[in-house]
Parts: sequence; C-alpha cells; structure tokens
Amino acid sequence: MLDYSMIPEHCRDGIQLYIEQGIPPGSFLQAVLENNLVRAFGMADHIDMHHIRDYCEFLYNEAPASSWGSPEKVEAWIKRFQLKEEA
Repeated sequence: MLDYSMIPEHCRDGIQLYIEQGIPPGSFLQAVLENNLVRAFGMADHIDMHHIRDYCEFLYNEAPASSWGSPEKVEAWIKRFQLKEEA
C-alpha cells in the first residue's frame, strides 16, 4: 500500500487513480510524472507550487519506477492498464 499522505489532498485521487488504475491524470500531474518540472511549475496552482518537492519525494520513494520519469514511461503505464481491460 502506497502512502499518499504527502500529496496535497486535492490531488491524491488523481495520482492514486493513475498509479492504481492507469487513469490519465490532469495536466499538472502529468507534467510531474513525466519529469517535466518547468511545465509542472507553469501548470501548478497556488497550493501545488509549494508542494512540488513533495510530489518528487512521493514518486521517488513510493511510486513504481516504471510509472514515472518520462513521457514514454507515463504513456506505457497508461497503456498497460488499457491492455488489461481489453483482455
């Protein structure tokens, strides 16, 4: 069981649905997952702006390594769940 407590409450569902079910996240979370921190800062709201380090720590310490780090990894993670549904 992953510890989502360091993620701001308004984004916990989004990141949990992405990791556990492969549901694509919103623009901000997608930028964080893709390791595009410049875009993440540009998309961050007033809360997330102060928690980007927490997102990074969560990904590094909690999330499966294959679920984040590049656009290709994020796309493959989502496809993995889509393929399960189709089978």
